[in-house]
Amino acid sequence: MGIAVFMTLGLAGCADSGDEELHNWMAEQRNSMRPKTEVVSEPKAFKPQAYADVGALDPFSIRKLTSGFKNDAVNPVTNSALIAPELNRRKEPLENFPLDVMGFVGSLKRADKQAALLRVDKLIYQVNVGAYIGQNYGKITKITETELSVREIVQDAAGEWIERQAVLQLQEGTK
Repeated sequence: MGIAVFMTLGLAGCADSGDEELHNWMAEQRNSMRPKTEVVSEPKAFKPQAYADVGALDPFSIRKLTSGFKNDAVNPVTNSALIAPELNRRKEPLENFPLDVMGFVGSLKRADKQAALLRVDKLIYQVNVGAYIGQNYGKITKITETELSVREIVQDAAGEWIERQAVLQLQEGTK
């Protein structure tokens, strides 16, 4: 038991001398360090600008919006007339498949009329110019020995009907 008391007193004596030295050094460092501060300039004064075109029509006025709606009601979009007749006709079998699953595998020429051979689901279909294919109201406009041109009618982001062209290339060497 005497050894434990002696070691405790010895450790306590060592701790006091190191702490005092450390506290003095810290105080010395704290006094010698001064933060650097920069002076911030005053903010610039805000000068609002007056609206100069007093006589011009306000782009957000109710009058301008209602006149735009009236023009739309009187002059409906002419592109919508392109799709109306196609909605009333009976759909053809190849309109149930998208164009990307169709393969143009050959063409035939009979009495100066070009026909195309399309493969869909391992079946071969014969189509002519004017036939409808694909799910976007596609109509075949031209058939050559190497490609089949299709005019599709689709809606754009605004809901307007627009035309776009698609081409199926001849797939040689496919089974």
